[in-house]
Amino acid sequence: MTTSGPETEPPRPTGAPPTGAPATRARPAGRGAAGPARRRRSARPDRKAWTFLAPFLAVYLFAMILPIGYAVYQSLLKVERSGPLGLGEPSVVFAGLDNYALALEQTAFLESFGRVLLFGAVQVPVMLLLALVLALLLDQVKDRWAGLLRATYFLPYGVPGVIATLLWGFLYVPGISPVTDLLGKLDVQPDFLGYDNVLWSIANIVVWEFTGYNMLVIVAQLKSVPQELYEAARIDGAGPWQTALRIKVPLVRPALVLTCVFSIIGTMQLFAEPLVLKRLAPAVTSDYTPNLSAYFDAFGNANVYLAAAKSVLLAAVAMVLSFTFLSLVNRKRKDDR
Repeated sequence: MTTSGPETEPPRPTGAPPTGAPATRARPAGRGAAGPARRRRSARPDRKAWTFLAPFLAVYLFAMILPIGYAVYQSLLKVERSGPLGLGEPSVVFAGLDNYALALEQTAFLESFGRVLLFGAVQVPVMLLLALVLALLLDQVKDRWAGLLRATYFLPYGVPGVIATLLWGFLYVPGISPVTDLLGKLDVQPDFLGYDNVLWSIANIVVWEFTGYNMLVIVAQLKSVPQELYEAARIDGAGPWQTALRIKVPLVRPALVLTCVFSIIGTMQLFAEPLVLKRLAPAVTSDYTPNLSAYFDAFGNANVYLAAAKSVLLAAVAMVLSFTFLSLVNRKRKDDR
């Protein structure tokens, strides 16, 4: 009877765990060491990206940041004259917040803010509603006609504001306007440039100018909507009205928010239209809008430092209104979720 010797283990590959040791999953070589390094490399800013961003940042710095900073600096200065009766040599001195206090003491300047706020509260919703309706209608038109109609509606935006105001101004003036002549035959004598109506005459010009632009922004958002959503709605039996109200309008909400912010800022900057109509409408004064008030202080009264203070106040109000609107929209979005 032969006895067998002790069993011998077969040779193990190099690096394999010993017999009886729990098996572990093999890890790719270098994964643990390269992972943090890769994360560190990805965390660093890409130099090529900064190279492409540098021209834009330079233009933004010189065309936006520096002018704003210089306006703030000028708003803190004022001119003082020495000598008897103030006829001596003028000198520019530090004024602190005196220009801001003087601007806020002017009743006409404060009323101009109330005027543009009323203007925006009526004009902006009407314009965006028209832009939304036109965008939804164009989305239903065949591509062959949609391009022509988009160009037609966008055309007023290509007309400079001064030219557009002159065109509409002649339509508002009695005696040379076919509109007033036609309404006169119907025993209606509207005073488009009167004190009570001139603000809405300006609103009509602004709506005519910018509805097409806002419409194109909404149309671009509509084009990004997947067609599968429309097909699913059609299969579920949704008609054109239901598709527009339940699918299209909610999906173009970002475009509506964007155009509303632009419109709020543009409302606060209202300038060209009342400036041109000022020669036709006595109701439009030099303090009709905040922008007009700052303009006439700078170029009519040669008080650039007070004009700078009014401009800074105008920019601050526009910023507050824009951020307030965005915060309300974001809060509503969170509540909906």
